[in-house]
Amino acid sequence: MLKPWFKQGGCWVVVLILLTAKAGADERSLGPLMLKADDRILILVPHPDDEVLGTGGIIQRAVSMKLPIKVVFFTYGDSNQWSFLLYRKHPVFMPGAVETMGLVRRDEALAASSILGVDSKDLIFLGYPDFGTLNIWYSHWNNRPAYRSILTRVKSVPYQGAFRVGAPYKGEEILADLRKILKDFKPTKIFVSHPADHNGDHLSLYLYTRVALWDEAMADSIEIYPYLVHYLGWPKPKGFKPDQMLTPPQALSKSIVWKQYLLTQQEFDLKKAALQAHRSQYTSAPKYLLSFVRTNELFGDFPVVKLHVNEDSSLFLAHHKVIPTTELPEEFNFQEKTSFVGVEWKFVRWQGQDLIVSIALSKPLAQDVEASIHIFGYSQRRPFDQMPKISVRLGYNGYTVHDQTRRLDQDSIRVQRTPHEVTLTVPLKLLGNPDRILTSARTYLGNVPLDSASWIVVELH
Repeated sequence: MLKPWFKQGGCWVVVLILLTAKAGADERSLGPLMLKADDRILILVPHPDDEVLGTGGIIQRAVSMKLPIKVVFFTYGDSNQWSFLLYRKHPVFMPGAVETMGLVRRDEALAASSILGVDSKDLIFLGYPDFGTLNIWYSHWNNRPAYRSILTRVKSVPYQGAFRVGAPYKGEEILADLRKILKDFKPTKIFVSHPADHNGDHLSLYLYTRVALWDEAMADSIEIYPYLVHYLGWPKPKGFKPDQMLTPPQALSKSIVWKQYLLTQQEFDLKKAALQAHRSQYTSAPKYLLSFVRTNELFGDFPVVKLHVNEDSSLFLAHHKVIPTTELPEEFNFQEKTSFVGVEWKFVRWQGQDLIVSIALSKPLAQDVEASIHIFGYSQRRPFDQMPKISVRLGYNGYTVHDQTRRLDQDSIRVQRTPHEVTLTVPLKLLGNPDRILTSARTYLGNVPLDSASWIVVELH
């Protein structure tokens, strides 16, 4: 039996058990991603520099084919204090100075896009709060107040030149902007951040995009290609490896059908130059950023989970994997590493009038570690901002149920739990009798996110 620690060379080594899918895929099993002569390309990125990291080659290919292209920046990237400290040589805390750094990052995006061949008129900056859009997704809809940005201290888009200056920091406002862009541009392919990404802005942009496509009835006519940037222990190896290819994270190699775009030598060189044009970010983390300048770019999404009532559909198969603490993010301190609890899906089922959701934990929740399961319903009969947004927060001993920030009766759902498993029975009525469901699970130590089970789309047939 494997212990969570062992002694080696006189030192105690902590080992973490994570739940993952089987390993396997390498670059030989990746299908090619091809652009067509009649394509219209929409690139959606959370922050300036993500357009280069995830799609620098694709952008160049679209430009060379003279395809219509738009690049949409979700935020101005104005809350990256570490990079600003290195760039400005002093801390950036005052709201006005933070906004100025947002404008610096916008100008870097303009310079990088020029290198990639994109005209500035084809760039759109939305201006929603960096490091705040996932909070908006969780709890700033309908009659809830607008979110206040942590560093800029504003509640609406402050940037002159943004897509809609003064747009309140609320979920329905984000959807309105994305829906207008979709309606006006009519893309055939969308490249967007990944639902398995560990960065909140990357996660939420994918989710808002999904809902906007449903609202516009475009989901079946547009191809979606998510790209991954932030993921535990990935990419491997870190650093500038110009002769190597990106391969999918081991835990996602079987659950996603991955495609790749192969860069030409010129596209490779210009991608590197465009990345370096994001000077404020490149200064602080060149080794990490250069990890994405490889001979290919990767794209892939989870399949939609299609449920039929009372059918046994245990769709998620996982097994244990041992990961040493050295592969956890470097910013984790010792307590965070030793308290780490991995989380993964077990199954999702539709039974009668209930949705059954089950997750597996790599080890029991400790005194200060919590888990959250989020279940958001979508219905064609009701605006999304008016739909319930249910979250179940599980602690060491008990749990609470919330709709956004409003606490609900604990008996509104049923919870079964063991040290390594949690199963929820949630009435569909509580979710607004949805046609589709977006759901995810996460673990936390205090306010520090530890691990997440990727967001998935569930359809009820």
